[in-house]
Parts: sequence; C-alpha cells; structure tokens
Amino acid sequence: MGKRALSVDNVLNQKHHVLEFENEWRSAFGTPEVGSRWLIWGGSGSGKTRLALMLAKYLCRFHRVAYNSLEEGNSFSMQRAIREVGMQDVRRKFIMLDREPIEDMTKRLKAHKAPRIAIIDSLQYTGMTYRDYIMMCEELPGSMLIFVSHADGKEPEGRVAKRVRFDAGQKIRVEGFRAFTLSRYGGGELFTISDERAQEYWGLEY
Repeated sequence: MGKRALSVDNVLNQKHHVLEFENEWRSAFGTPEVGSRWLIWGGSGSGKTRLALMLAKYLCRFHRVAYNSLEEGNSFSMQRAIREVGMQDVRRKFIMLDREPIEDMTKRLKAHKAPRIAIIDSLQYTGMTYRDYIMMCEELPGSMLIFVSHADGKEPEGRVAKRVRFDAGQKIRVEGFRAFTLSRYGGGELFTISDERAQEYWGLEY
C-alpha cells in the first residue's frame, strides 16, 4: 500500500515552508518552497556562476547555504567571484565545499543543523545519473537543491540535465548576464545579473 489518499481539506490545510522573496527576486523567482529543486544553465561566460553566488547570498537571509564548487574548486577565479558578489556579508551563513563528492555532501546535509540549501556547480561534474539524482532528492526531502549546468545551445547539456530540467520547480536559463525563468512558484520576469555586462552582450536589445 502506498501513501494515504488526501482529501481536499488535507491538501488545503497543509502548511508549506516557502521563502518570501522580495522586490526583483520575487518578480523573477516568486516564492519558492524549501525542498524545491532548481536548475540553472547557460554557456561559458554567460553569468550562471555569478547568478548562483548572488542567489546564495540572497538565500542566506533565510537559511544557511552550502556551495559545492565541483568545477572550479577553491580556485583564484572562485575567490574573485566570491569577493565581487560580497559573500563576506553572509560569512556566518555560507560555506563553500571544495569539490566535495556528492555522497559526502549528501551525508553532510543530513546531519543535525546542516545547511538547508545546497548549490551544486556543476551537474556535469557530479557524474550523477538521473537515478542518482532522484535518490539524492529522496534522501534530502527538506533541502533546497540548486544545480548549475552547462548548456548546449539554449538547452541544458546532456540527458541527465535535460531530465532534471523537467523535474525542477525552478528552471533558469542564463544568457548574456540575464536570467530567463520558468517557475512553479510565480515570478517569471527577467532578472539582470549585471547591467554593464548585459549591455555589452545585448546592445540595443537591452
């Protein structure tokens, strides 16, 4: 026998833990639920890592955040990006994991008082199958998991990333330092990552 059936009242009376985003964050991403799955994808140099760090900083308003830098690790480029975004302001609520294997990260997130939000950069460096992804989500039902992915044109790169996109409640395509969002939580407006860089890329269209 599976899970019990729910009445309309059961569904409507259920309390969900949502994050009350404000201003441009709410306009773009709505009011996401803790426990949601996100996918951010874009080409090299498009601004996706900058967006992920900006998002991490904003999410520190609500919960502790772990950023697993699988691709760049504890490199000079990541140090510079962290400094430029101003992560010093949230140093007590943010940790960076230096290429921590997904199995170890999952154990970390299951521990008492662990960060409730994790950003994995990038999905291609995890070596995960889609089944691995599903199992991870089942093991961490109360965690917000945000995956950053390479792109193939305007699509996420690889079969796993494409399947994660369909599952994710928050889908964010990054191009030219602008984020195009499709969300189950409201929002949907364009989010600008950097006015200067977006102007350089889009020109008169911007």
